[in-house]
Amino acid sequence: MAKDLLFGIQTNGIRHAEADGMPDIDTRFAMVREAGVFDYVDKTPDPHEIEDFRAASEKYGLPVRGSGWFYVAGRDEELLARNLATAGSLGSTVHNVQVLAKRADGELASDRDVVDFYERAVELGDRHGVTPCIEVHVNMWSEDFRRVVPVGRMAEARGLPFLMTLDHSHVIFKIENPKEQEVFDITDDVASGKLVLDPYRDGDVCGEWIANNWIGHCHARAAIPNNPLNLDAKDERGNPGRGIQYPFAEPAPGAYHSPWREDALEPWKEVVRNLLAHHARDENSPLGQISTEFIPNLDYGEGCKYSLFEQAIACVEWMRAEWDKIRMAAQAAADRSPKSV
Repeated sequence: MAKDLLFGIQTNGIRHAEADGMPDIDTRFAMVREAGVFDYVDKTPDPHEIEDFRAASEKYGLPVRGSGWFYVAGRDEELLARNLATAGSLGSTVHNVQVLAKRADGELASDRDVVDFYERAVELGDRHGVTPCIEVHVNMWSEDFRRVVPVGRMAEARGLPFLMTLDHSHVIFKIENPKEQEVFDITDDVASGKLVLDPYRDGDVCGEWIANNWIGHCHARAAIPNNPLNLDAKDERGNPGRGIQYPFAEPAPGAYHSPWREDALEPWKEVVRNLLAHHARDENSPLGQISTEFIPNLDYGEGCKYSLFEQAIACVEWMRAEWDKIRMAAQAAADRSPKSV
């Protein structure tokens, strides 16, 4: 059975409320070390930050295990190469790859475009000891969840090991969310059951991706069905953020713009449990780590009055407890199974 699993934090989330600002790099590493619940940090630093990240990693004994960036097919192939080289130099083992929905020429990226970009990432990653994982994410080709399996099968047909970053907040927030289901026109397929978002129903997309043994990395940022918009921040047109982040632990009174309900988190938690159970059962599971990602961007936590860092700590403490229970149950089941001769 697969028994190893590390838990880390994306460094944009090593901060408290919006008003507190972003701590410097050394302070963020110190905060993570002092918290005592994280195994690593996750970030592709900007070029001028690389040596500061390297120094802080060595100083506090925290690997920069994860990395990632977003890319435009037909434009950012050299950026991909530089970022994978940076990841390798910092000792990262995984690189989260987001491919935007449109290519450099403005056309929608086809399945072939995505697989071509992923194949290039795999080739470059092999040179630097870094495993690319392609992410399910809004504003990317993969926001149309119906495309993920065809892309995965196309990659496998080329002999590539298809690996994903699962950030299921992007799935969960679209449940019972008519406006968000209009994006990429998935409304009818959800209504008919052709596309299943609910993790409690058979054939749900997250369960399918997990069962295919495609999850090499995971971003853990809580969200709920029909997640509230981010009313604490607005774009240049005055629109609130799309709302793809929900506090994992109950915020202090007045710290969150909408009512908070712990039970609303259960669908998001169920996907985590399913992923952990698969990892515990399958000795070939490629999952190596899970990074919390409570972040201060517009569609997430910009303007927040609660601590992003404290939310990450609460989330990883829950995941560790769940992992311990699931791992022990899987081991007990294996011990009861007849041994082959």
